[in-house]
Amino acid sequence: MTFVMLTAFQFGTDQAASAARDTIVFRRPANFPKPLYAVNITDDGFALGKALFYDPALSANGTVSCGNCHQASAAFANLNSALSSGINNCKGSRNAPPLFNLLWQKSYMWDGRLAEMGTVPVNALTNPCEMGTSLDTVLQKLNQLPVYSQLFYNAYGSKVISIEKVLDALTQFTSMLVSADTKYDHVMRKEQHAVFSEKEAAGYNLFKEKCSSCHTEPLFTDQSFRNNGLEIQYADIGRDSLTHRNSDRAKFRVPSLRNVEITGPYMHDGRFYSLKEVLAHYATGVQPHANLDKAFKSGSKLGIPMTAEEQGQIIAFLKTLTDVNLINDRRFNNH
Repeated sequence: MTFVMLTAFQFGTDQAASAARDTIVFRRPANFPKPLYAVNITDDGFALGKALFYDPALSANGTVSCGNCHQASAAFANLNSALSSGINNCKGSRNAPPLFNLLWQKSYMWDGRLAEMGTVPVNALTNPCEMGTSLDTVLQKLNQLPVYSQLFYNAYGSKVISIEKVLDALTQFTSMLVSADTKYDHVMRKEQHAVFSEKEAAGYNLFKEKCSSCHTEPLFTDQSFRNNGLEIQYADIGRDSLTHRNSDRAKFRVPSLRNVEITGPYMHDGRFYSLKEVLAHYATGVQPHANLDKAFKSGSKLGIPMTAEEQGQIIAFLKTLTDVNLINDRRFNNH
């Protein structure tokens, strides 16, 4: 099977769109680096991808869509759910990550086992605890729904439906989920006369001192895989499931902190439901796992020294990373 590759460096189109539809144009935020991937995004390809993203017909029993576990109101994470429910209420084993700024990711999933953005939907479609279907079944279903023959024709000039086109359309939709319109971004770009409050500024300084080695700006992740001392024995072996190296046991992706205010619960298993719990863990709860990252070691002491006041200041700063315009953008919502 050959999957779609993101190689054509063409972002968006200014061609005419109907009055009922927004023209889709990708623009790199001024304070962001160049994306790692490129994809040709058109109005019709985006519209098809959006239809597929929100269509439960793609699941085995017609009850679960991509949008069930990736909700716009939670920056396309699963709101207040530690573990998502797939078909037949089957619970997954890891917290659903938010979907934004995907064109800047080096790899995907908590353990980084997928290297190409275009292959990511295959996992959700075929995982028995998510959408629980097969790629052949997806094609059969789409061919039985007349609306899709027109949508595929609009997007690709042919009514022939293929998995490559399905994945490409989904990629076009999710590529447009760019989060870079926060108070933090406005301050960094000197826009809208934005300034941090005294508490936010103090939190930003503390963040740079205590957190930025893993959560590097402007994406707020260095995209590495680390163990952060959640426990001594992990049921989930993390990146080791891909690399089969003991040195990768219980290491997970460093997630972006953008929109962290609204993407909880937190960690790979969703164990923490508040940012206060997260900061408390780093201050006093880090466990001496064999692969504990050096960022959490200072001599014989574990964790990151932070007073309660400092934790509150860091949280105040983290809330400046919430992108309200992303979650309210009608182009991305199911309407």
